[in-house]
Amino acid sequence: MIPSIYIEFLIFAQEIILEVKKIRIFKLYLMNNKNQAFYNARKLALTKAFPVMLGIAFLGVGYGVYMRSCGFGIIWPVCMAATIFAGSMEFVTVSLLLSTFNPGYALLLTLIVNGRHLFYGISMLEKYSDMGKKKIWAVSGLIDEAFSLNYMTDVPPGTDRNWFMLFVSVYLYVSWIGGTIIGAISASEAIASTKGVGFVMTALFIVIFISQWQKEQTHGSSILGLLVAGACLMLFGKAYFMLPTILIITVIFMVRWLTTKDKEKLT
Repeated sequence: MIPSIYIEFLIFAQEIILEVKKIRIFKLYLMNNKNQAFYNARKLALTKAFPVMLGIAFLGVGYGVYMRSCGFGIIWPVCMAATIFAGSMEFVTVSLLLSTFNPGYALLLTLIVNGRHLFYGISMLEKYSDMGKKKIWAVSGLIDEAFSLNYMTDVPPGTDRNWFMLFVSVYLYVSWIGGTIIGAISASEAIASTKGVGFVMTALFIVIFISQWQKEQTHGSSILGLLVAGACLMLFGKAYFMLPTILIITVIFMVRWLTTKDKEKLT
């Protein structure tokens, strides 16, 4: 006859084994959910970012061709595209490299052109607060399009928001680099030496302006930009109108941002 103490020990051991199995099953469940949330985030980010990726890739092609037309080798547009990911500053840098060396002017112009990122960063503080190490890349890749997608997209349940925001920035960055490489390589010496290729930048910005105009509910901001740019062009001339134009527009929009309660109506 088996002593009762052994029976109790066997029952206790069986209960422990069952609890261990439950814990392992629960861990597998969490792992599967985590992997599914990661997969959903990657898929959703690609779905949302793909139309924007096409536009950014097109700009990258134009940027590569533009730099080649200005006399730069293939490596220069690729390296600049990889290290400068801040909206329109990549294009402005080309003119800075071709003009007289003036680091103070370059620094001030860069701060003014990219000043809008200050408001992006403030708006995304809460959304980026729990991203951990992923925050480093998400912050570095916060261009205009990434801000719009990450701020406006309602991430459904079962999808990791942090991974979604990270993948959006990565996808846009890859499309920018890829477009630039295609543009730099496809711009052969014949294309790069053709007169008038530099007008590609003017054409690109005209297309962007028209597209933005069509999306706006009101055109106050666009008209303001045209008026300020026209006035500064007449006052300061073609060579120096850009800096005061950007400075004045930045100040105006900062005042409007600080004095307007409904930020979504700022158009």
